[in-house]
Amino acid sequence: MDALPQDLSTPELKLEMNEGEPHAFVAQLQKLDAFATASSRITIDGIRAEYEDGFGLARASNTTPVVVLRFEAQTEAALHRIQSEFRDAIHQLRPEMALPF
Repeated sequence: MDALPQDLSTPELKLEMNEGEPHAFVAQLQKLDAFATASSRITIDGIRAEYEDGFGLARASNTTPVVVLRFEAQTEAALHRIQSEFRDAIHQLRPEMALPF
């Protein structure tokens, strides 16, 4: 077990929204020209930005009116950088939104 990478990860972070908003919000995130330092973007069931040293994910819940976010990275600095890119993207769409990270 010690040989496996010990990346840092967040629990599920939830952005509460009104009923019907999460899927539309994630669709807007997918269309943004954001996540500039990501090596790739996967848009199946949300948006997952892949980085050389981690990832960030935003997806709409199918059971509650929330957008679920998760972040994972090899270092604290990488985690903060990835979260910052997601923060910037979210605030492009909803500048007033308080974020749990």
